[in-house]
Amino acid sequence: MNEYKVDDVRNVALVGHGAVGKTTVADLLLFQSGASTRLGSVDDGTSQLDTDEEEIDHRISIASTLIHFDYGGHHINLIDTPGYPDFIGQVSGALRAVETAIILLNAGHGVEINALRVSKMSQEAGIARMIVLNKCDADNIDYDSLLSSIRETFGSHCIPINLPVGLGADFSAVYDLVKNSNAPGDGVLGDPEETRQALIEAIVESNETLLERFFDGDELNAQELSENIPKAMAAGTLIPVLFMSAKTGVGVTEFMDAMSNYTLCPQDIQRMEETKDGRSVMLDPSPDQPFVAQVVKTRIDPFISRMNYLRVFSGKLSKDSSVVNVRTGKPVRLNQLLDVQGGKQEPVEEVSVGDIFAVAKVDDLKLGDTITADANGDGLSLPEIKFPHPVVGLAVEPKSQNDQQKISGALHKIEEEDQTFHVVHDEETHEMVMQGMSELHLKIVQERLLHRDKVEVVTHQPKVPYRETIMGTVEGSYRHKKQSGGAGQFAEVHLKVSPMPPDVNPEEYFTKANFDHLRSYHYDPDLNFAFVDRISGGSIPNQFIPAVEKGVRERMKQGVIASCQAQDLICEVFFGKDHPVDSNETAFKIAGSKCFAELFEKARPALLEPIVRIEILIPEENVGDISSDLSSRRGRMEGMQVSPGGYEIIQARVPLAEVMTYARTLSSMTGGRGTYDIELSHYEMIPPNEQGKIVDLLNKPKE
Repeated sequence: MNEYKVDDVRNVALVGHGAVGKTTVADLLLFQSGASTRLGSVDDGTSQLDTDEEEIDHRISIASTLIHFDYGGHHINLIDTPGYPDFIGQVSGALRAVETAIILLNAGHGVEINALRVSKMSQEAGIARMIVLNKCDADNIDYDSLLSSIRETFGSHCIPINLPVGLGADFSAVYDLVKNSNAPGDGVLGDPEETRQALIEAIVESNETLLERFFDGDELNAQELSENIPKAMAAGTLIPVLFMSAKTGVGVTEFMDAMSNYTLCPQDIQRMEETKDGRSVMLDPSPDQPFVAQVVKTRIDPFISRMNYLRVFSGKLSKDSSVVNVRTGKPVRLNQLLDVQGGKQEPVEEVSVGDIFAVAKVDDLKLGDTITADANGDGLSLPEIKFPHPVVGLAVEPKSQNDQQKISGALHKIEEEDQTFHVVHDEETHEMVMQGMSELHLKIVQERLLHRDKVEVVTHQPKVPYRETIMGTVEGSYRHKKQSGGAGQFAEVHLKVSPMPPDVNPEEYFTKANFDHLRSYHYDPDLNFAFVDRISGGSIPNQFIPAVEKGVRERMKQGVIASCQAQDLICEVFFGKDHPVDSNETAFKIAGSKCFAELFEKARPALLEPIVRIEILIPEENVGDISSDLSSRRGRMEGMQVSPGGYEIIQARVPLAEVMTYARTLSSMTGGRGTYDIELSHYEMIPPNEQGKIVDLLNKPKE
């Protein structure tokens, strides 16, 4: 790995929608470059990239895979990424590790939803993009409309650097616009002269010297154009477009040439590090600088255990070296450095700038961590890797007692390697809920639990975390008295409960002007709840006030009318009585809990439901159907905006209960071309006609 100069290294990610042929292309590149003596195939399970049991069974990529090969005098590290939105999290880590994203499109299908999404992610990551149209041998491809949709989606800087000679069954060659300024001959689609002129303009736009020469009428030669294509890609003035067919081999050599000559080297992208005081400084991608690397992928291998994949951004490192994890400030020893080729690993002596390598059995590292050779632990930290939020949940339980002992550890391993998978122990519904990007995502998780950890689980739709509140103001008292030989229990508390106004500033609201004899208050912003101490004359000794509050809070957590957490209320303690012998904290806690429950039921209790903010990306022809469907789910439209490539983004708020299985519906209504993100917005009163039914359902005894 370390025998290459930094400017000879090319790090690229193969991204795009599912079923466009990314893994097939990656297998082909290994074979064509001579890195492999056999041509693997996804169809028959012989791919050198998709090697997990779940990937072979489903014939889709689930995790990103690192391979490398030499071509054209360059060392190319390529990360093949999953194409289905269900596994989009794998793309996030891959884009941090590379300088160029190669967006593969199916020429017969045009721009599909995940291609749009990964292009946006690449742009946000600040890396260059290249578009490769695969399957140009497919039927019914219209060159003009295809190129028009690409430019509409990805921008006007998308310019072909070669043109197809025929399409479909007639696709026989590609015409190079960079090297060939001569007449193209018969069968070349598009306008070669006009396209080459647009290509030259995009290239010189990023170089002031070339721009001046261009305006002076100088002719730029092929070498000058080739050398400046990477600079134009880095500046964003050019997104090259290429044509090929992995099946017939047409255009594959030209694609490999472009990958070698035009994709960026590690020194072409400016990276920033963050200091501990929040400042940003430029990272110098040189082997002579201090060592800096970041964990871009974590994999729990059944044989090797934990493997962390790291990208080197600065400096170099030898095996058996000690580094510092910036997150923890602790030293980490890397005894072995591994060169990764698909599912195989080999030890190497050293890694340097641009290398992507792996370390095994280093438990102190996690995805996103920055490591440095700085012995003081004061090294700069690379920005965190951003991952999409999971949108689908399933309550999960172990199938047997034996599985009970293994399930937490097995789920935690999947959480560590997949940042779009979370496990939540919901204290309100008393369920373990696993969250992912889709039902397929969670199905794969269940398969992985079974295959890798031998854990069987049972799943069901999670409960909705409803909340309780009150609409009226009530005050009253409760006396707790218990005598059983010896010392007894005695406590009397007088409380007042009332609704908490929305958007209150506690410091301005809880004053003696608003609350007589106010002594103190405790405000909980998460529940919008305040406990107010208005005791005067010592009617309840100070040492028992916390016990009253504890009793109230415990009953709020337990719920009163439907076993749901209570919120949005004020509870004031203003009077009480004690006994010099029989009063204690337990007695006052019980009295506080009982008094609160009685008053809550008299204060016009109501049920609240969680409202989520939803953002839906869909083809424009589905806007009407999706809007109508949201209305039927009690959703409120909040906005709509046009997205490139004939897509629209709908923003709305809708009850969580109405979108628990929305992924299935959206996929059905859009033909799999829609995606969405949700996040909790707030809680809202359930309509009166629905409230009684839900309370009865929540209070229904378990069978």
